[in-house]
Amino acid sequence: MLQNPRTLRTSPQPFTFNLPTHTSTPSPSSFQLLGTTPHFPILKQQCRLSRRELAIYSNSCLMLLLADGSRARAEDVTNSDQLGQSLTNTHSCTERKPTKQVFFDVSVDGEPAGRVTIELYGDDVPVGVERFSKIVSGAAGISYRRKEFVKILPNYVQHGGLRSYGVDAELANKTGSNLATENLVEEWERMYEKCPGTKNVAGSVGIIVRDPSKPPPKFKLVARLGKLEIDQEEVGTDPNGTEFVIATKDSPELDASSLVIGRVVGGMEVVQRISEVKTVQENTSSPYFRVAKLIGDKRAVVAERGFNRPYSKVVVTNCGVIQ
Repeated sequence: MLQNPRTLRTSPQPFTFNLPTHTSTPSPSSFQLLGTTPHFPILKQQCRLSRRELAIYSNSCLMLLLADGSRARAEDVTNSDQLGQSLTNTHSCTERKPTKQVFFDVSVDGEPAGRVTIELYGDDVPVGVERFSKIVSGAAGISYRRKEFVKILPNYVQHGGLRSYGVDAELANKTGSNLATENLVEEWERMYEKCPGTKNVAGSVGIIVRDPSKPPPKFKLVARLGKLEIDQEEVGTDPNGTEFVIATKDSPELDASSLVIGRVVGGMEVVQRISEVKTVQENTSSPYFRVAKLIGDKRAVVAERGFNRPYSKVVVTNCGVIQ
């Protein structure tokens, strides 16, 4: 028997069909994934901290931040101090106070070329200035008088100085003068570290205190009293600290060998005239010279000494201290 259709009739309800939208849903964050991932505990368990632990952690973070800030401030202060010190050293190296003046009368092939006046930095390089001024004045028993300029290069001219043997050495020994360069090398090292940049600028005067191209000593076995001993053999000779150079241009190649003791304040045109004298042509590029130098031929050494020597005689006829 069929049921009453009234009892089967239901109240009509509107049927809606939701189409998928293209709006992107936000991706779950890492904190939302912590609860559903089996490898991590529940987020609530991770955040169970007492007030005491929170206070300890916050104080620790604050101390770390303060320490980082103080370290950064200390580094800034250190860098500023180093910068100020370097600027002070540069200022003291460029503006030196002269203590005395000396002069050189120069002749080229017997004809007077003029006078060169040099002021010396006695407060900055006292050892070098004292040695130089004593030789100029003749107080050391020897002098630059009648001594020649031995090298003329594009950037500087070099005086031959005095000999460590022969008459010059005998005269120096009579007055108790010592031609050793230990104190000069120490002073050069101090000034080399103190003054950055090029030391031998145009017009500066320096004395040769070391030879950077000198090879190290050779070790050899020597039989003494029936025993073998290791002995050192010096190769070449060190400069005696009496040769000096006058820079016509900035000469950074001299910084490794010369100690700057002063600068030219008068007669720079005389120095320029000396630099224009014709010299022996340098022939170091010749293959014959290279082979001879490589095998240790003494003729190559003698020939190398003659390079850049002036054809004319450039002599100091008179010298002395002005003040």
